[in-house]
Amino acid sequence: MRIGSYLKAIFVLAAILFALPAIAADPQLPRFLGKIEPENLVPGATGFGGMRTDIPVAPVLKGGETVGWAFLTSDFVGTTGYSGKPIHVVAAVSDDAVLTGVQLVEHAEPIVLIGIPDAKVQRLTESYAGLDLKAEAAAGGSAHDLDIISGATVTIMVIDDSIVRAGLKVARALGLGGLAPEAAAGPRRQINPDLLATEDWMTLSGDGSVRTLNLDVGQINQAFAASGDARAAARPERGPDADTFIDMKAALVSVPAIGLSLLGEAEYANLQDWLQDGEHAILVAGRGRYSFKGSGYVRGGIFDRIQLIQGDRSVRFFDRQHRRLGEIAAPGAPSFTELDLFKIPADAEFDPAEPWRLQLLAQRATGPVDKSFLTFDLGYRLPERYLLPLAPAPDASAEEAAAKAALWQRIWLDRKFEIAVLAAMLAVLTGVFFFQFQWTRNERFLFWFRMGFLTMTLFFLGWYANAQLSVVNLMALAGALKEGFTWDAFLLDPMIFILWFSVAAALVFWGRGAYCGWLCPFGALQELTNRIARALKVPQWELPWGLHERLWPVKYMIFLGLFGVSLASIPLAETMAEVEPFKTAIILKFARAWPFVLFAVGLLVIGLFVERFYCRYLCPLGAALAIPARMRMFDWLMRYHECGHPCRTCANECPVQAIHPTGEINPNECVNCLHCQVLYQSGTKCPVVMRKLKSRAAFEARNKKSFTAAPQAAAKPASKKEKAHV
Repeated sequence: MRIGSYLKAIFVLAAILFALPAIAADPQLPRFLGKIEPENLVPGATGFGGMRTDIPVAPVLKGGETVGWAFLTSDFVGTTGYSGKPIHVVAAVSDDAVLTGVQLVEHAEPIVLIGIPDAKVQRLTESYAGLDLKAEAAAGGSAHDLDIISGATVTIMVIDDSIVRAGLKVARALGLGGLAPEAAAGPRRQINPDLLATEDWMTLSGDGSVRTLNLDVGQINQAFAASGDARAAARPERGPDADTFIDMKAALVSVPAIGLSLLGEAEYANLQDWLQDGEHAILVAGRGRYSFKGSGYVRGGIFDRIQLIQGDRSVRFFDRQHRRLGEIAAPGAPSFTELDLFKIPADAEFDPAEPWRLQLLAQRATGPVDKSFLTFDLGYRLPERYLLPLAPAPDASAEEAAAKAALWQRIWLDRKFEIAVLAAMLAVLTGVFFFQFQWTRNERFLFWFRMGFLTMTLFFLGWYANAQLSVVNLMALAGALKEGFTWDAFLLDPMIFILWFSVAAALVFWGRGAYCGWLCPFGALQELTNRIARALKVPQWELPWGLHERLWPVKYMIFLGLFGVSLASIPLAETMAEVEPFKTAIILKFARAWPFVLFAVGLLVIGLFVERFYCRYLCPLGAALAIPARMRMFDWLMRYHECGHPCRTCANECPVQAIHPTGEINPNECVNCLHCQVLYQSGTKCPVVMRKLKSRAAFEARNKKSFTAAPQAAAKPASKKEKAHV
């Protein structure tokens, strides 16, 4: 086959394997309408009409007349939940801008799959029927009480936020209930970059540069008593009413004068390095009994007790958008037990000149696992003195060009550090594979290099960047191919995109081992823990070759089973894909329900005795990668004719038993650890090399003997016969 054909194959594989958990660019409403009864959205409705071409909504019909408009929340707003995948909710809105019905149609939330009945989340979602969007528009999206299911806080907050914001967008786009369409964004007020004078704490608090939400014990007890939740009222905060429940401060520190005053020059310079174009940052300080951070962000990476709201838009903060601050630099500032910086991303379209509020979620335990929740707002408006006078309207063509800036480009810029590190890792690994003969000359060097690389894979790619590929990606692609996809959607997660592209290329050159053996975080976790076990003298089990060979197909059967189920139901297949422990061990760092943790830990424990047990026999992703890897271009792993005839040194020492007793390396099972290439050059273990060295030593000894004999012959005195001849 020609090289051009292989290059085409790389791009075909890349297109097939680039399955990311992203929202498709085309409207998704049509694929869900067939799963919903119209009367569940509007009582008495009998069907749905054709979807409009200008906005992704469909009329809900009753007797041929339109009685409401159905829409999918994820078609209008971001609905990414705890799982990193969108939560799809279909709702209907009437002509007077009231939600008539709401249905949760698809999600992949792990905290819902175990421990919390799905029906409970369904019922809560359906309870949004009757929500008046006119009141929500007037109150900035907070005219209703937020009902939270304990243990699923993030999921419910995403559902609530998406229903309200998407409903308002639909109502305004259709002019329902007298809600006017959103006006085109006019020129924004700009922050004065030349105002750099610093102020003390008293001045900043007095002019509104720093705003406060202060709740004492008496106020929080009264609020829960007035909420109507008898269980919450029956468990009041103990202590004097005047004690501080929470004293929370907020300030927009991306404004130069405020940032310099509160952070100081050095910390403000660090803040500027942290922020990219279009990003802003707020300082949040707190003291008292209640923490505005809580501990949920440690498990799920999201701060579920605070969110920033501006108009109909809301911003929730993730751990990557957070930094701790040591102290406030402004003279006279009090001390705080919590002092943190939060980044507002550019895609939030935050306008620092417009009012915003920081909403605090206060919770109270009402039982062993149940909690009650209330929200309180800290309002903020930037003082006028920090703003420049309104500038003339910019050139329309410049606005249009700026509007075309793709979201994925901003995401790539925001993650340029992670991308650079991943690119460096791939470059180094490529060099190792191309020059493997040189890299494998020293066994000790290769061992420690591999341990260091796997540690980087686990801690950086896995636990830090969450760049763990999964068979779920491949199953999601099946749905994406039916619906159609765009490159913009696939580029939304740069780390996964780059990894899948590198995997596609590596499959052609080296097979699946390049990823499975070096770049898979869970594979790295297995190998590192096994190495620790070996160091602690934990006995290693080697399965008999016959049993080992018969266990190989298990992972292929698991993959084919999951793929077959995905053709009928992707959500069911994704649930069954929990046979992969990646989400538990890598993405969620074991912060899951105990059955998932027990399963993942059990696999790791077995791996202490059988190296890479999961990779060998159970991994459906490894099976999926092994199938196209059959078309690789080269056999890079060098072998001697004597390998397996009769020498079995490599076969006996292969960490995953990927070498047949007859000497052939099975590329479907090999993880490219390169240990066999170390043995290929070993003068102490490989009989072929040892024989060559022995022959060379004997040859050199003979030559040395002949060279030493020649000078002795030349120095011997001539005989009488020789003299007579001369």
